[in-house]
Amino acid sequence: MTQHASRVDLQVNPALARHAHERAQNVQNRIADRITAFSGSMAFVYLHLLWFGCWIGFGVEGYPYGLLTMIVSLEAIFLSTFVLISQNRADAKRQALADQEWQTVQDEDRQNQELLDLSRQILDLTKAIHKLADRDHRHE
Repeated sequence: MTQHASRVDLQVNPALARHAHERAQNVQNRIADRITAFSGSMAFVYLHLLWFGCWIGFGVEGYPYGLLTMIVSLEAIFLSTFVLISQNRADAKRQALADQEWQTVQDEDRQNQELLDLSRQILDLTKAIHKLADRDHRHE
């Protein structure tokens, strides 16, 4: 089986599509999303390996690498903030899905109630027809 044959076309949940669209309206959100996506990639790891290797290898500063330590510490502060932003975004996505699911449950409950009401009406009509049929049958 080829890769293309096993690929399933998944539709995006409308609540998530709305959430993504609303989020994309804000420049700060788009910047945070891009930074978070890059900092969570292997390219980020490779860039840092290269950066640290060059810093130490070319002797930019001597041991104990105070400036490099300060740069890395500041970067860690900012990256931890972006992790929190990413968690907030994930929470907002989960909330959007939960809100949509709750609305679906409410709609299904309303539909089920309507079906039960219709079923009761059909049962009442059926009983009335049987009564009439029994009464007419007795009078014959």
